[in-house]
Amino acid sequence: MALSPHTTQSGFTLPSIHSFPPFFTKQVNLATQATVTEHWTKLILSYARHKRLFTIRVEDAQKAGNDWDEILRNERINRSLPPSHLSYILNDMVSKNLAMYDPPKQTGSVLLYWRSPEEWAETLYDWVSSSGQLNTIMTFLDITDPPVQTPLSGLPLTILRRAIGVLQKTNRAQMIAITEGEGVRFFGGR
Repeated sequence: MALSPHTTQSGFTLPSIHSFPPFFTKQVNLATQATVTEHWTKLILSYARHKRLFTIRVEDAQKAGNDWDEILRNERINRSLPPSHLSYILNDMVSKNLAMYDPPKQTGSVLLYWRSPEEWAETLYDWVSSSGQLNTIMTFLDITDPPVQTPLSGLPLTILRRAIGVLQKTNRAQMIAITEGEGVRFFGGR
């Protein structure tokens, strides 16, 4: 089989390295493994962005039929990423601040930063500004589950809190306790 990009059923284009059998095994040579890990990291983050996935678990490499099958398995070459290799990759991503363990104090599940908290902060602020909601109080639910789909729809609360934290440091937002739970007020000016 020739090494060439492949488009999945969801329309995602897998890089040609995804057709290279050793890509799916942990490499003994540290430099080679670092390169493989870097390719897997880019692949995981770009696929997560494509499908709007926020979480990946080590068990996703074990069980077929999940959101990650298109990249964790390659039926064309009869390969799949072993859970131990995925765990190694996720640990590397956490160490480089490209993901975070969620829930904390475990290593089997991570939240992915296919946008950094700083990028989410700018996306959030731009959306609030363009929708005319500066200087109003919004609940977290207003932001992550609005009646009309937005770039923030479905955003995990952990990432939302981090994005708000970024905005707080620049005096563009303030967290507020409200009867409906948690809320935030956004201020004008950059």
